[in-house]
Amino acid sequence: MTNDDWRATYHLPLITCHLPMPSTVCTILPTYNERDNIALLIDGVLENAITPHRVIVVDDNSPDGTGARVHDAAQRWNRPDAPPRVILHTRVDQKGLTSAIQCGIDLAVYTLGADIVTWMDCDLSMPPADLPRLVRAVEDGADLAIGSRWMAGGADVAHDWSARTLSRTINLFARTLIGPYTHDYTSGFVAGRAAVFKALRLRGGYGEYCIDLLARAGHAGYTLADVPYICVPRSAGESKTGANLGDYLSKGRHYVSTVWSVRRGQRASS
Repeated sequence: MTNDDWRATYHLPLITCHLPMPSTVCTILPTYNERDNIALLIDGVLENAITPHRVIVVDDNSPDGTGARVHDAAQRWNRPDAPPRVILHTRVDQKGLTSAIQCGIDLAVYTLGADIVTWMDCDLSMPPADLPRLVRAVEDGADLAIGSRWMAGGADVAHDWSARTLSRTINLFARTLIGPYTHDYTSGFVAGRAAVFKALRLRGGYGEYCIDLLARAGHAGYTLADVPYICVPRSAGESKTGANLGDYLSKGRHYVSTVWSVRRGQRASS
């Protein structure tokens, strides 16, 4: 007697178990001259993954051989009988952090069908071992999860006191004017549901895009969750976040301008 015959004889219902499918996650890594860091970062992201996970490297045609290092990583991680886990997208006619992240988001959401999209800096200052905690926060109900330095359990040991003070001040300013949606508006360490990125596209320059995105998401009613992390010094290469106080002040001026612009937009729409 087969299982089906046995079930019919005793009039037992067919029970189907619907287990939740794990989320498909894509992590965007925007690179320019990150040859010494990119392979370690790719390995760290995939080794620590808690769900089906792909890495999309959006490289702005780095002259230092970053693309070749990504190809090497792809040889190690990709199998001919499975979808690729490491994907390199090289841009020749476009440059810039915000557009690189948006390019990766579009590939992840519209081409690869990702459920969750994440991104992070490529200098290893954002430990890839912390990424699963952001993904888990989204799986647990948040629309966006933000790696935060400025909350209990978080810290910044990568920058000097002047940079930390400026960052704290800007974030306090943003929370006061925009709203307490997050403790770290300038984070750049983000995970979010695909639906959010279908509704909100990135805009603004380096750093400003994050303030703008998180403010618009909070104002639109999306749920934001902060996840503490410790920002650590870059492992190799040249910093793109500012080499001295003058660089930080220059970026800070743009951040403050973005906060004012977002605040005016909130008032106009309320």
